[in-house]
Amino acid sequence: MNISSFQALWVASRHFGVQCLIQVMCGLIAMGSASVALAETSRLDKVLQAKELRACIWPEYYSITYRNPKTRELSGIDIALTQELAKELGVKVRYVDSNFSQLYDALEQDRCDVATHAIGITAERLARLQFSQAYLKSGLFAVTLKNKEGLQSWDSLDQPGRVIAVAAGTLMEGIMAKSLKKAKLVKVQAPGTREQEVLSGRADAFMTDYPYSLRMIELTDWAAVIPAPNNMPTTEYAYAFAKGDNSLLLRVEAFLSNVKKDGRLLQYAKQHNLDPIVVLK
Repeated sequence: MNISSFQALWVASRHFGVQCLIQVMCGLIAMGSASVALAETSRLDKVLQAKELRACIWPEYYSITYRNPKTRELSGIDIALTQELAKELGVKVRYVDSNFSQLYDALEQDRCDVATHAIGITAERLARLQFSQAYLKSGLFAVTLKNKEGLQSWDSLDQPGRVIAVAAGTLMEGIMAKSLKKAKLVKVQAPGTREQEVLSGRADAFMTDYPYSLRMIELTDWAAVIPAPNNMPTTEYAYAFAKGDNSLLLRVEAFLSNVKKDGRLLQYAKQHNLDPIVVLK
């Protein structure tokens, strides 16, 4: 109870007697209880009450959360999984377009309840976000032009005069910033694309992961994909949440454990050609 509340009690007792004092006290207690109840409403409760799960996606992420440019339909493992999660919660999913450079703002500014576009777990992200258990794990892949002279192996990437592109905010940015010694690193900000950097000749190659490499192989006729050697780091992918309340995180944890055990995760991974990188334990 603050100073103004005590003042209200004192005035009531002086001018209107004990009965009014009791009424004022009851009102203040009710207000305090309502404030506490409001403050204690969990993230999961808010989702259930709104009957809506706001899921951030990157609609360019092939096999993960990909929006077909012709049909505008969404597909991918995380579209399938979030639909399953929403069904279990008894809510609908509202997909919120985002990307990796907007990841922190989207979660911390409450634009979405969870980021569901296969977020790589890194030390930098762990400092600001909470993560579910991993469900995918990928290494790095370089994408370049077919038959590009002098660029057919991983060792040929980090050479003087080479330009390697990465999408700003992706885990590839951090990995390549540390590993490149001779080549120049270019960070591509939206609406620019890594593909355009390579096609225009401004970059020799761009870095990506297994899911996006599938897009380049299946949807283009110009791309060659070079996998990283085994000694390069791999990254686990999970769902990300703002720090603080972990009620929704715990519910998603239970959901992921269940879909691993009952075969749904593997089923959806196979449907989207991601079974080589699925994490089942």
